[in-house]
Amino acid sequence: MSLKLTVVDQSPVPGKAHTLSPVALSAELATACDAWGYSRYWVAEHHNSGNFAGPAPEILISHIASITKQIRVGSGGVMLPHYSPYKVAEQFRLLETLFPGRIDLGIGRAPGGDGLASHALAFPNTPSHEDNYAQQAMMLKAFLEKSIPAEHPYHELRVMPDDSPTPEMWMLGSSGGSAALAGHVGMNMALALFIGPEDRPVSIIDEYEAAWHQAGHAGTPNTMIAISAVCADTHEEAELIASSQVYWKVMAFRHGIREPLNSPAEALELKKQLSPSDQAYFDQTLASVVHGTVEQCHEQLNALADRYRTNELGLITVTYDYETRLDSYRRLAQLVT
Repeated sequence: MSLKLTVVDQSPVPGKAHTLSPVALSAELATACDAWGYSRYWVAEHHNSGNFAGPAPEILISHIASITKQIRVGSGGVMLPHYSPYKVAEQFRLLETLFPGRIDLGIGRAPGGDGLASHALAFPNTPSHEDNYAQQAMMLKAFLEKSIPAEHPYHELRVMPDDSPTPEMWMLGSSGGSAALAGHVGMNMALALFIGPEDRPVSIIDEYEAAWHQAGHAGTPNTMIAISAVCADTHEEAELIASSQVYWKVMAFRHGIREPLNSPAEALELKKQLSPSDQAYFDQTLASVVHGTVEQCHEQLNALADRYRTNELGLITVTYDYETRLDSYRRLAQLVT
């Protein structure tokens, strides 16, 4: 199977200081991945975070698209509950006008930050309840496709520029609920396998495809899986590099502690101080990361693509220092050349 690789860039703050800002590093990485043949470059949305530096994907997308040549650029994703579907439709219609045929609009329901950030984003109103997410997603798609029903009060609204094509639409999720909604709405689906070590069964893909066909959408349902990946010269080196992010996930997901990334050596020393339960979680999380040499990563990625019946893979690589991250993506690019 010929693999199409996407970079999912959370604009991580490196543990090792760099002369460039994290978002400047995102731009530099994007230009390299464009030259290396990656299919897409998606940027994330986070708020009130000391670990991830990208709060406004629509702005970063515009910059990255302006300094790259071929790669599709998109959001992975816009956290839609914070925003008006109409405004998001206007933003991405304008992006598609500026960079025709190169813009992806990925949306998600997660807040991308803590409760305080959600309140500040909604001020002076209150945060939108995520129960509105399905309605927001359907309205967003209807605005972009000019399919608001005639009886709806928004039917006459125009999404300017109204003569441009529609950006490619994706819904991000990690469960069957999001998958079924993506199929019902008629969006492509990106399944997040990188959030934790928990297994996401293939039945999630089945739910997505069943919902798509039941809704009667034209065309073919399209999927991507997003996974953590670290590629290095040896399996041992890749495992060592990955330990920084793995330890961070243990502390963040099990204890709510979101500290700066430790160096790989520090992370392994700190692992020894963890409880047996946390050490087991560390090992499970590491096992969920695709890591090793180019050949080993190729084998693992192909196995995942076969399991989930897709040829599109989104790669999330978070490392202690930027140079190691860049090198991992350079190595993985060999899988598409």
